[in-house]
Amino acid sequence: MDNRLAFLQTVPPFSELPTEVLAGVADLLQEVEYAKETLIYKQDVTKLRGVDLLVAGSYETFFYDSEQHKRLAEEYRPGACYGGMSILLNKKRSIRTVVARKGTRVYFLPRRDFRALCLAYKDFFHYFTTRYGERMLNEEYAHFIRPTAAPEENFIAADQIYSRKIETLETRDLVECPGATPIFEAAQRMARGKVSCLFVRDPGGPIVGYVTDIVLRDAVVAKCLDAKRPVADILAMPIVSIASDAFVHEAILLMFQTKTRYLLIEKGGEFVGFLSRNKLLSDLAQSPFMFIQAVKLAQSPRELRLRWRKVPEIVNQLLSRGVKAELVNQVITTVADTIALKVIEGVLAEMGPAPAKFVFMVLGSEGRQEQTLLTDQDNAIVYEDKANEQRELVREYFLRFASTVSDRLDQTGLSLCTGGFIAQNPRWTHSLSHWKRNYHEWIDDSNPETAMQFSTFFDCRFLYGEPEIMDELRAFIRTELDRPLDRFLHYMATNALQYEPPLTFFRNFRTFAQGDQQVFDLKKTMTPIVDLVRVYALRHQVFQTNTGARLAQLRARGVFTEKEYQELLQAYYYLMGMRLKKQARQLIDDLMPATNYLDPKELTQVERVTLKEIFKVIADFQVKIKVSFTKAL
Repeated sequence: MDNRLAFLQTVPPFSELPTEVLAGVADLLQEVEYAKETLIYKQDVTKLRGVDLLVAGSYETFFYDSEQHKRLAEEYRPGACYGGMSILLNKKRSIRTVVARKGTRVYFLPRRDFRALCLAYKDFFHYFTTRYGERMLNEEYAHFIRPTAAPEENFIAADQIYSRKIETLETRDLVECPGATPIFEAAQRMARGKVSCLFVRDPGGPIVGYVTDIVLRDAVVAKCLDAKRPVADILAMPIVSIASDAFVHEAILLMFQTKTRYLLIEKGGEFVGFLSRNKLLSDLAQSPFMFIQAVKLAQSPRELRLRWRKVPEIVNQLLSRGVKAELVNQVITTVADTIALKVIEGVLAEMGPAPAKFVFMVLGSEGRQEQTLLTDQDNAIVYEDKANEQRELVREYFLRFASTVSDRLDQTGLSLCTGGFIAQNPRWTHSLSHWKRNYHEWIDDSNPETAMQFSTFFDCRFLYGEPEIMDELRAFIRTELDRPLDRFLHYMATNALQYEPPLTFFRNFRTFAQGDQQVFDLKKTMTPIVDLVRVYALRHQVFQTNTGARLAQLRARGVFTEKEYQELLQAYYYLMGMRLKKQARQLIDDLMPATNYLDPKELTQVERVTLKEIFKVIADFQVKIKVSFTKAL
């Protein structure tokens, strides 16, 4: 018994228990020996009767993936304890598969006695829950823990788009011709190759555009164009490409976002084939991407409104299949973008061509491609500068245009922004020179109020119009960011510190009353991550707007370590997934408006532990940003 007591005093967290308690625990231990290669526990199958404390030998622990490959292998050596997290947080089933190595001997503590210790000693209990929370921040670990949907709940073929890469698809070979080729010869090549798309290449140079059967119909046949003219006269552009090792869902989203029907596949610096959007979508007939196609085909505001109302169901289906929150955000944003584009094109058709080049840009969560089911419009218009005599006419047109677009979007279900950050507000529909002055003032005359109010404008994203206007505005912002920025970054960072994670000193959730519930705000919990990543992005001139993309760039530049990157990324998208699930449940099951509020009583033990660890990650990064940016001016 003395040997067992001495052993327990070396094994955390048993070593933190009172000596008299340890003596009692020592009496409860049962010694067990295992032969080499004994399969002791099977991942998510074996129900644990208690915990094992390794005395000699070792345990090899790992996850099996769908192809029975070992993943995240970890060795448990003498002094380690296995089974605590499984009993407390995985319905008593072993989290990992466990195999004994040569000479393995353990002390076994029955589950009943282990749980009694957890109930009696909070620190003992928190040792296991905290370790679990830390591990759930590892994306690969969380993937194997995450429950999978039953097969009947899956879109069988469509599921492949979330794990399948483009290089596994059967792509079409490129059919090409020089730009000087007569149009009729180009059409003959398409007929011989049985393709609907012909790529046009400069002699000895790059591909510069393409011709489709639709281009031939609209630009040649419908206009009685001379078919002997060079094919370069009717090119469709721009060329859009993607790497062969990208995922299928990334290819589909890129096609929708760029409004292209054909995507070139790049490998090793060369184009090796192409994909057709129609072919991809027909292969994935039950996927949510067919729903996006249905939005594109909607003919009236009523149809658009009905499509938008179906988005919660799509989100719920994706989340129930374990699709990452990052992709779900992109699907919501792509639907919202598609609706906005349909509305903009419809209003332009009614009002007639714009009197000046312009850009319709989106801001905030839509600008970051991080929309949820509780979303409103955040947008603005930038138009080119015109001579004095035209200035009022141009402005009057765009104010009417902005007002009509905003109202139509509101009618489809994309509500007007309560904060007034909307093109309908005359303040946010202006000439390019006016917008340059705006950004100059926000950066040059920064103060706490402007940092809080206008940070959303640093998440702006092009949606419709002339890209060169957006390019010029971005170039101007880049020049502004080359100047000394201490004051500007100080106030932007201070803004990121406004909201503290809702955790008390004793690691309980800090809540507030909302009706008859005590809740915390998931959106406000995520905001510090968005804000602090934006500050680092501005300092290092990272011009992506998406939080995940910004993090990836900052890691690539050495601003964040791999560990910091993974912790922030996993924290952000875990919170995002929780927020989306809550909103989908409110809209579909409860038939009530979506909110960002969450009652901690609704959380499972696993979710509680993971959230507390995430709040600790956020608090740690707030300390880092405070040190980096908020020194006294």
